[in-house]
Amino acid sequence: MDIGEKLVEELGINPLFQIGSFTITESVFNTWILLLIMLIVCIALTHNLKVENPGKVQVAVESFVQWIQGAARSMLGEKAAKYTDYICTVLVFIALSNLSALLETKVSSTYTFMKPPTKDLSITAALAIMSVLLMLYTGFTCKGFGGYCKSFTEPMAIVTPLNILEIFTKPLSLCMRLFGNIFGGYVIMSLIKMVIPAFIPVVFSLYFDIFDGLIQAYVFVFLTSIYLSEAAE
Repeated sequence: MDIGEKLVEELGINPLFQIGSFTITESVFNTWILLLIMLIVCIALTHNLKVENPGKVQVAVESFVQWIQGAARSMLGEKAAKYTDYICTVLVFIALSNLSALLETKVSSTYTFMKPPTKDLSITAALAIMSVLLMLYTGFTCKGFGGYCKSFTEPMAIVTPLNILEIFTKPLSLCMRLFGNIFGGYVIMSLIKMVIPAFIPVVFSLYFDIFDGLIQAYVFVFLTSIYLSEAAE
């Protein structure tokens, strides 16, 4: 297999099975697994919560939730603070998606367990489209139809086409930035493994699989928060 075929394989678009007329790809299946794991962990952590004398696990979970909610609110601002839970959920999902590369295991010729879903452009595009649709909804509900349409003429009418174009460039920017960084990290790691001894790529793997994955998750929700805050102002 040449490097081109290997890169296509890593995109996670291998078809696994059909559900009616829908083809379920490798990345979609791994997304389902990741969401199921998140659901099970959430149920386990929130089971048997106590108001008095909470256990260490409950205290740690509550502290983490308060910290991540506080960070999300600070990015969203007061008028868009109602989307805190959405931002937190997207942040955790993308972070875990990127970190799942640590558990990546080849199962068969067509399926790799826990290959990061964010390596698939369709997954990152879906996340970006959701964020922009929420931005449009926020603009229309906060300013009204006429008021939001009028906002496209600010600061002057001549920039109206550019402001309208932003509706399409924002999701493109979000999805391509996330996809490009995650997939680009894989390409760089593959090249490093080809030319450098085995023990050195471990250091780079810690950067691309952990640090860069978390940074990209933060960047995605940070930009989404800015868009939502601007729409609500």
